[in-house]
Amino acid sequence: MAGLKTKPTEKSVEEFLNAIPEESQRKDALAIFKLMKDVTKKKPKMWGPSIIGFGEYHYRYASGREGDWFLTGFSPRKQNLTLYIMAGFARYDDLMKKLGKYKTGKSCLYIKKVDDIDLSILRELITLSADHVAKMNK
Repeated sequence: MAGLKTKPTEKSVEEFLNAIPEESQRKDALAIFKLMKDVTKKKPKMWGPSIIGFGEYHYRYASGREGDWFLTGFSPRKQNLTLYIMAGFARYDDLMKKLGKYKTGKSCLYIKKVDDIDLSILRELITLSADHVAKMNK
């Protein structure tokens, strides 16, 4: 069975954030960084070359596949900010209706800029999701 390619690294989170070339994107990434750090109270780590993860948990699927992953995290990608909401979105319909302008994947929340969303709603979403994942993996 192939191992997970995205793993924690020793790369500096601060250097990564400070190296974001576009000022508005760097400002948005710093806002999300502060929010996730405040919510999780966890030390951030680089996961692979471009994901900042907070906290960690071990998962095991019925198939036998297992690994370690972060509770929540984000990546400032060129097209948008990608936030990883590991609990998914189905249980958070009411919050999602109030969040603002975004797109989703299975566990990814895509936003163009921080000004497009309500940060207090995002804070609640991240809090509930990280708490849910942590409780499921005790």
